[in-house]
Amino acid sequence: MKCPFCGHADTQVIDSRVNEDGTSIRRRRRCLSCEKRFTTFETADVRMPQVVKANGHRTEFDEEKLRTSFFRALHKRPVPTALVDEAIARICHRLLQLGEREVPSRQIGEMVMAELAKLDKVGYVRFASVYKSFQDISEFSDAIKEIEQDV
Repeated sequence: MKCPFCGHADTQVIDSRVNEDGTSIRRRRRCLSCEKRFTTFETADVRMPQVVKANGHRTEFDEEKLRTSFFRALHKRPVPTALVDEAIARICHRLLQLGEREVPSRQIGEMVMAELAKLDKVGYVRFASVYKSFQDISEFSDAIKEIEQDV
């Protein structure tokens, strides 16, 4: 770590402390050249994977798009916002756990469907109808049978 005062490359860590919630470390450092002291903070640099669309286009993961998908599927349904937030957090956590730099949008869609199936059956069918591009009533019927089997 370079000294912010003189730019010297050698600094010494004098003290390290973990913050209260355990997400960062505060380090007191001393420059070996000018002897001045300064503080640095170390945090984990965790990034969500990029989303690879069906056409091969890559885009940044957007949690708001995920939230919008849930709320459209659950429009006027009796599902508390807290449960939706928990479902979104589980999906984000799973995506981070994959450790991949890129994830197909199809995989995210499957995760959303799995969470909706737990939250609300009507919301699941609504999402599935758009996600799977239902063309006729028989596909709706198949989705309903599928969700009934899981119950």
